[in-house]
Amino acid sequence: MTDFKAWAADDAARHIRIPDESDDKYSRGVLGVITGSDQYPGAAVLGVEAALRTGVGMVRYLGGERVSSLVLQRRPEAVASEGRVQAWLIGSGTDHANREDAAHALAAVAIAQALPTVLDGGALELHDGATGPVVITPHYGELARVLGVPKDDIVADPAVWAVRASEELGVTVLLKGHRSYVAGGGVALVAASAPNWLATAGAGDALAGILGALVATHTAEIASVETTLARLAASAAVIHGLAAHRASAGGPLTILDLAEAVPGTIAGLLRHG
Repeated sequence: MTDFKAWAADDAARHIRIPDESDDKYSRGVLGVITGSDQYPGAAVLGVEAALRTGVGMVRYLGGERVSSLVLQRRPEAVASEGRVQAWLIGSGTDHANREDAAHALAAVAIAQALPTVLDGGALELHDGATGPVVITPHYGELARVLGVPKDDIVADPAVWAVRASEELGVTVLLKGHRSYVAGGGVALVAASAPNWLATAGAGDALAGILGALVATHTAEIASVETTLARLAASAAVIHGLAAHRASAGGPLTILDLAEAVPGTIAGLLRHG
């Protein structure tokens, strides 16, 4: 059985890139985002919100007119046009069964660019067409779908299945849950910072946005060190959970509350990391 290393706040703090005086919006990282749909437009809003609050120089959002409008209403600093990016976040709030929609057409172009990519939600099955480093972020039911096994099997031993999925699919896996298991690049990590209140709609969309931002700001390290994607994935899970605690203060929270708590959470990690 694989031994999982607990990944904590001090570990996450070492995986946050702090800008310096020579940085501009491009050198700080540009994240391309292809998420959301007419059925689930909020997934795009939440992912973009979380990514921007985690710390990137720019988010480029590509999607349908209605979803783009909602994203820009909430986050006018997002750029709704094509251009150079350092990493991609794809799939939150899209339908895995609908390969004919605009999001999947855009995603097919994106994954051919050999850039580090976070695949979530309806894009998990695109891992086999990706040409760059990939991290997938399924919950238990989604991983069962991708692997073609009963969900109960995943529930019974999520740690084992995270490792097995990474080995079978050839990607880094962030298996979401109260305890999030990360496997890839020869390492196995577990993050357990989330409060029970975080079991709410949209939580995974925010986690994907946080991870997308971390990936976009660490592309050089991803290219040179095989374990980096797994460490960033575990760090995203830690930041996500700690931000939820900060937003919750012991009670219910919404995911916009969580996103708003991310900058303060990161500041706290940097002070004490």
